[in-house]
Amino acid sequence: MKLLSVAIPCYNSENYMRHAVETLLVGGEDVEIIIVDDGSSDRTYEIGLELQEAHPGIVKVVHQENAGHGGAVNTGLKEATGLYFKVVDSDDWVKEEALLEALATLKGLVADSAAPDMFICNYVYEKVGEKKKRVIHYRNCMPQDCIFTWDDVSHFRTGQFILMHSVIYRTKLLKDCGLELPKHTFYVDNIYVYQPLPQVKTMYYKDLNLYRYFIGREDQSVNENNMMKRIDQQLLVTRTIIDLHDLTKLKCRSLRSYMSKYLMIMMTISSVFLIKIGTEEALQKKDELWQYLENKNKRMYRDISRTVLGTSSKTQSRPGQEVVKFGYEIARKLFQFN
Repeated sequence: MKLLSVAIPCYNSENYMRHAVETLLVGGEDVEIIIVDDGSSDRTYEIGLELQEAHPGIVKVVHQENAGHGGAVNTGLKEATGLYFKVVDSDDWVKEEALLEALATLKGLVADSAAPDMFICNYVYEKVGEKKKRVIHYRNCMPQDCIFTWDDVSHFRTGQFILMHSVIYRTKLLKDCGLELPKHTFYVDNIYVYQPLPQVKTMYYKDLNLYRYFIGREDQSVNENNMMKRIDQQLLVTRTIIDLHDLTKLKCRSLRSYMSKYLMIMMTISSVFLIKIGTEEALQKKDELWQYLENKNKRMYRDISRTVLGTSSKTQSRPGQEVVKFGYEIARKLFQFN
């Protein structure tokens, strides 16, 4: 069995996918690289076949009709044979030295029968035009270089969430929790990192800058204009996250706190972009989203809407909405998230 399966969802990725794969090849026989060609119209599939031929037993290419990022991740997970599973987007990459260290740590944990459910490393924003690279780490909120549980986790700062970039899940856990992402939908990485969390009992954090997250192409899903064009997909994902778990029933306080904050951020992001769109229809969708949360679980609604971000996001006054937009612009410059 491979130690780590890495799925690379690819759609018309001929210009950058090779780099993503090449940074993973340093893992050698410990790694299974699954290139999922999601119905591309360029040379993505041909490049995948070339890489598969050059690295048999390590690189595997799968072609499918277009199903979107979520559909490609679903396929990668179905094809995965490794003990652990990670997603690397085709325009991102990993730091080779950090990957080797992470694999060595995982291998040691498995040998000691201490394989964690979730393995976490840092990620780095590779933003076009920014000389200083912003690193998202977890040194302040997670123990390092040891097995720990949610009870050992402390306060997460703003912008410090566990994202697809930072997480490696145990493959069986993902399959056992029934993870299947919506097809033809952007922003499903939020579901990927959120749905399995109640099943995660043990974790391990290594302070490594492993994942390099590229930001700067105009066609990226996190581009502000694209997020506003695809707001209905963002709303679908947010409603899905609301439906996934009744957070009020989680017994672990740290887990409940973390997942509540994640839901709050999802509500805030959706609300902010609807406010930025500013049409009567968009503002009605914002109100309907908050009503959806209240109808689903009044306690969850009360807890989230009482926070500073929650109160600001669900505001109906024009001055309040201008404050929200101003706050978003400050946060965007500070955290460089798009």
